[in-house]
Amino acid sequence: MDKLELFDGSLPVEEITNSWYNEFKNLNYGAIITFVGVVRDEGNIQGLSFDIYEPILKSWFEAWQKKANEKNAIVLMAHSRGDVLNHESSYIAAVCSPKRRVALEMIDEFVEDFKANAPIWKYDIINGNRVYAEDRSTPIFGAGILN
Repeated sequence: MDKLELFDGSLPVEEITNSWYNEFKNLNYGAIITFVGVVRDEGNIQGLSFDIYEPILKSWFEAWQKKANEKNAIVLMAHSRGDVLNHESSYIAAVCSPKRRVALEMIDEFVEDFKANAPIWKYDIINGNRVYAEDRSTPIFGAGILN
């Protein structure tokens, strides 16, 4: 099973979380903590749309996997590419750990770091058009024009 999964459109939440649970429940993890992000209906948007730069995302995720492995844990993540309508899911993360405290702390750190550093660009869908959500975006460290 790939621990980083990318999907076109909204995420099949139950399918993903059930597959993670079924795969990892018998591997002696005492905690499987999941976070499901749902697109909110606010600001007159119909949904969100996402572009992903996969090479940097994979590198970022592998660094997190190494950090988790140092604590005998694993991280799992699924994210959408393209359009996701209001009240649908675009992001799911999970941490599996023998110890609940490790999983609880790591899921918080992982989700916050994802919001700040993952190379995913977010657009609002307004009247069927993609509008870059600059006011809710975070610059990626080291990004910019090279001289």
